[in-house]
Amino acid sequence: MSFEMTKGLFKYEFTDQHAILGVPLDAEFNDIRKRYMKIARRLHSDTCSFEDQADKDWANQFLSKVVNPAYNKFSKESDRKEYNLLLAAIAKRVAKEQAKMQIESAAAKELATAKDLEEAYKTAVGKLALKQYESVQEAQDAIDQISELNMVYLLRKERLGGVVGTGVRPKEPVGCEVGTDSPATATNQTTTATKPSTPATPTPPPPTKPIVDHDSLADRACVRAQGFMESKSYAKATLELKEAVKREPKHSRAHGLLAMCYFQQNQATMAKLEVQKALASNSEEPTALEVKKKLEQASAKDKKDQEKPGFFASLFGGKKK
Repeated sequence: MSFEMTKGLFKYEFTDQHAILGVPLDAEFNDIRKRYMKIARRLHSDTCSFEDQADKDWANQFLSKVVNPAYNKFSKESDRKEYNLLLAAIAKRVAKEQAKMQIESAAAKELATAKDLEEAYKTAVGKLALKQYESVQEAQDAIDQISELNMVYLLRKERLGGVVGTGVRPKEPVGCEVGTDSPATATNQTTTATKPSTPATPTPPPPTKPIVDHDSLADRACVRAQGFMESKSYAKATLELKEAVKREPKHSRAHGLLAMCYFQQNQATMAKLEVQKALASNSEEPTALEVKKKLEQASAKDKKDQEKPGFFASLFGGKKK
């Protein structure tokens, strides 16, 4: 049973968890949780109202393989931070590759030129979410359309210098379409005839900042690896991350994700090495800190088990009675 999604942000080898859950990109966790519970009741085998058995099987599989992992990505603060970092990298990539962007849905096309970006975006997402899981076809179609909305929203926010989730709404030139430059500003004219005209003092332009490419090859490898990790394909993720650290040996995020891959494959020694490398570059790298904690817990459990009476007797074979 295939659940492949290829539109919107999914085109960038990114799993759009917000689109899967039908929530805006700046949704609070409580709202995400409420939305997840509603979807879970809709798709769970005990409460699913789909009539066709094939649709019921799809709902059950989609819940366990797609919806649950999407919700899990938001359930931990460290995972949310990690996901937001990936989202920021994707936003920069979308802006960089906007000339090649293809928008199919009418909702996304309307959002591209909407005057009030925030209001139009949330209204469009909410409208699609209402009927998102009423049928198999509507679910997949809604996810595609919401992800296209997310793509357009990220592009416009990136061009305005806004940050998703901050609530800041910088003014955007009216009539500016996605993929084009802003329209020229009309020359200001005096509104009162009696007011004498005075020569305008030119405002010096702000100092230019060097453009930094935050979307490096290693960043892209991390995005691909994250997708493999979500489907528990840790071997494939490991290959991506090894290539990433080969290109950028001090890329803390790549080392942190690689540590998690090794941990999930029961390679504790390799996981420890990658944790050390990640924290050497960034002492607050979230995934590395999470793996470090898991390793410490596993070590403490092993030590405790060894201290239990009869441990060595059971290990080497006790005296038969």
